[in-house]
Amino acid sequence: MPQKKELWFTVLFILFLFLMVGGLLGGLWLLFRSPFANLGETSIDETLDKTASPTPSNPSRGAQANSSGGDESWAFVSVSRFTEVDDVPAGLFSYGGSTTWDPLRVKGEPLIETAWPDFQLRYMPPVVGFPGSDTSIRMLLDGQLAFALSSRPLNPEEHEEAKQRGVRLEQIAVAIADIAIAVNPDLDIPGLTIDTLRGIYTGRITNWSQVNGPDVPIMPYSRSPEVGGTPTSFIETVLVNEELGSKVELVDDTTEGLRKVADNLGGIYYASFPEVLPQCSTKPIPIARNSNESFVPSYQEPLVLPEACPDQRNQLNFEAVKSGDYPLSRRLFVIVKKDGKIDQQVGEAYARLILTDQGQQLVREVGFVNLTRRIFKLQGD
Repeated sequence: MPQKKELWFTVLFILFLFLMVGGLLGGLWLLFRSPFANLGETSIDETLDKTASPTPSNPSRGAQANSSGGDESWAFVSVSRFTEVDDVPAGLFSYGGSTTWDPLRVKGEPLIETAWPDFQLRYMPPVVGFPGSDTSIRMLLDGQLAFALSSRPLNPEEHEEAKQRGVRLEQIAVAIADIAIAVNPDLDIPGLTIDTLRGIYTGRITNWSQVNGPDVPIMPYSRSPEVGGTPTSFIETVLVNEELGSKVELVDDTTEGLRKVADNLGGIYYASFPEVLPQCSTKPIPIARNSNESFVPSYQEPLVLPEACPDQRNQLNFEAVKSGDYPLSRRLFVIVKKDGKIDQQVGEAYARLILTDQGQQLVREVGFVNLTRRIFKLQGD
């Protein structure tokens, strides 16, 4: 009997030691485990979105900007719908901006006013000239607008002018809107490099035969650089600040530019994705950074030909844009005048609305790319 008791005591003692060691190891795992452990149905991208930047003190605001005068860093937080954004003022407010914004603002404005009936927005084009980033920022500084919509970042001259007026301009990035290149659908050419585009728009390349195309004179079209926005981005990134060549024909708007390309086998024009991709009378052409890289289409392959349109339309190549493989990338900004007055509140409220999950889903629906790395599914959908 004594031997059996000793055996039981030994077994119980070993079991006790096992439980003690297991508990200690479990506690150490809980203390030092990775912040990405136990994600369940939440993706790593979603967790990165929540941990990459500090959360604002008021989480319902949707985003918080830093105090720098350059590109603003906004932290995404869990704000799902327009109705969850706070500090949305009541009144009728004028705004204006780049035509690149048209698909987003036209579809978004009624949805915002449904969520906030007392927050009434009125789009105001310039009295002189054409709508664009430059003109809207000028109108904002002159007190004609509550906020401006830009397809390019602020430049040093605008920051300096604001400073002289005793205010500060802030740019809030809310979407990615890449530039697509449109050509005539009958033009037989596989794609273009950035260097080729530069040669075409500076006048050094004048015939498609120079770039392995047919013997057809090239007719490049562009909106005036004076409107800013897309032309400014194109000149800065593609032409590297060279001037447009003398053979470039200026058009009043994208509608005219695309119509001219449709009527001219040698025509070429550039505009934002939502303005080019759905068109039936022109076709978007793939782009490469240089001759050593493959052409990347702005559209989801296969290309939808004009004869299949409008029953089918080309869709955004979201993965290529998100990964950075497509080379003509830029961002859309809400420009706010930081003066502590109602207009600042209006501009910041609009930016917070677009940065909600509902706003970022709308960004994708109209053909732009949302800034966050997750694909949103709204509560209740």
